Amino acid sequence: MAKRVLVVDDEKLIVKGIRFSLEQDGMEVDCAYDGEEALKKATEENYDIILLDVMLPKLSGFEVCQQVREFSDIPIVMLTAKGDDMDKIRGLDYGADGYITKPFNILEVKARIKAIMRRTSPERTESAKTTTIVSGDVTLDTDSRRLFISGRDIDLTSKEYDLMLLFVRNPGKIYGRDELLSTIWGSDYPGDARTVDVHIRRLREKIEPNPSEPKYIRTRWGAGYYYHE
Repeated sequence: MAKRVLVVDDEKLIVKGIRFSLEQDGMEVDCAYDGEEALKKATEENYDIILLDVMLPKLSGFEVCQQVREFSDIPIVMLTAKGDDMDKIRGLDYGADGYITKPFNILEVKARIKAIMRRTSPERTESAKTTTIVSGDVTLDTDSRRLFISGRDIDLTSKEYDLMLLFVRNPGKIYGRDELLSTIWGSDYPGDARTVDVHIRRLREKIEPNPSEPKYIRTRWGAGYYYHE
């Protein structure tokens, strides 16, 4: 089946160009021109990926991303202004899977989309499944991609779950930031180590009794992060 992409930007010429190029590659493309329309379509339709501009009328891209993350792990790539690092960090903070800086080359956009969809394809997800993983009071249900701590269901984004799964499967192993970036986001991901730090911080806020003194995901200064059973 053709991959379905939702492109969200209030600049119609940009949307038109992306749509034309993606359709040439056999993808189905839906479009939205403001945040409310984007959120409505993301709620009612099934997409394989969302390209989401930061600056939108009615609801910002950050607000859309945050609300989509409440019900879906669909990959979201933010479109950000050139050199605006804070937008990139905020996007990751709200649950985005990556970003593309404007102005962009459409070939870069297509390459990024294909790389992300390869990593999140059902075939790859299926092959990665094992059984339920239990480590102390931590339980990971690999079929539903859910985390439970002492029986409490913890709501994680897709990348937060991937990080937790990697850590729990390899207790005590220290992962450097660059290694985590390559393993979880892929070697072609253009972000830097701040991406890892943002996601670790958000994950700790959700799972740790006291995030400032982590019980599960600990830091080995100068080396990286590791999971403590």
